[in-house]
Amino acid sequence: MTDKLTPEHRSRNMAAIRSKGMKPERIVRSLVHGMGYRYRLHRKGLPGKPDLVFGPRRKLIFVHGCFWHQHDDPVCKIARKPRSNLDYWEKKLSRNVARDQRNLAALEAVGWSVLTVWECETKHLDTLKARLHQFLSP
Repeated sequence: MTDKLTPEHRSRNMAAIRSKGMKPERIVRSLVHGMGYRYRLHRKGLPGKPDLVFGPRRKLIFVHGCFWHQHDDPVCKIARKPRSNLDYWEKKLSRNVARDQRNLAALEAVGWSVLTVWECETKHLDTLKARLHQFLSP
């Protein structure tokens, strides 16, 4: 199967994707702040530079894009596999998943509790808010 976009258009689309401050992350930040929790963003020095860091609680939140981090929930429609350039994408996405697993293991080994929020979960705010509250409560 070939790509529906020209290489130039695909390149512009890919260049526009950022790692910080995207909509799913902003949704989580807004919910957490509204619940009264304070955090640091993208703290350097921690494996994977977690999106939200709750230092005194030793808790971290990663907000992962379902496609880029390959959400393995069968209900998630965002994590679909690309149909073109499969060789490149399979290697790229599997490296992302392996890196996420290494970062998670390293963080847990030094005493951090980690919550991963998937992009598709930000569509159900009440459920997400309850999950965040459960994770952040003492």
